[in-house]
Amino acid sequence: MKKLMTVSATVFCLAALAAATPSAQPQALSDQGKPGLSGKTLFENYCATCHGARAVGDGPLASHLRKLPANLTLLAQRNNGVFSSEMVARIIDGRKPLAGHGGGDMPVWGDAFDRSADGQSTTSPKIAAIVMYLETIQAKQ
Repeated sequence: MKKLMTVSATVFCLAALAAATPSAQPQALSDQGKPGLSGKTLFENYCATCHGARAVGDGPLASHLRKLPANLTLLAQRNNGVFSSEMVARIIDGRKPLAGHGGGDMPVWGDAFDRSADGQSTTSPKIAAIVMYLETIQAKQ
């Protein structure tokens, strides 16, 4: 049963990824007017399925995963009050593997973002936008 749930979770994540590709949905504009670089929109499209709309780990798929998604509003609190943009980017893009992130339950977003519809590598700007968004939603201490 657990294996079936893991396979279902992976299929659901991949379906969410396919639905959120630039060719499937209109691109959001960032504050700078660049298409597809709104950290909030990218988070909603790629992360909220597991981490939830409020980023507290309560997404619709969370209960089906082997490891519950992290509450992303507590990243700074769990790091002695410091939000480490570099560490968060490394986790998202797969350079700092975490259980569940990039494992059987969730794709590594560095690889997924690198395969953009127009053939251009958009990994760094997308990850940077998500990291900046996550920094803005950190819980106050």
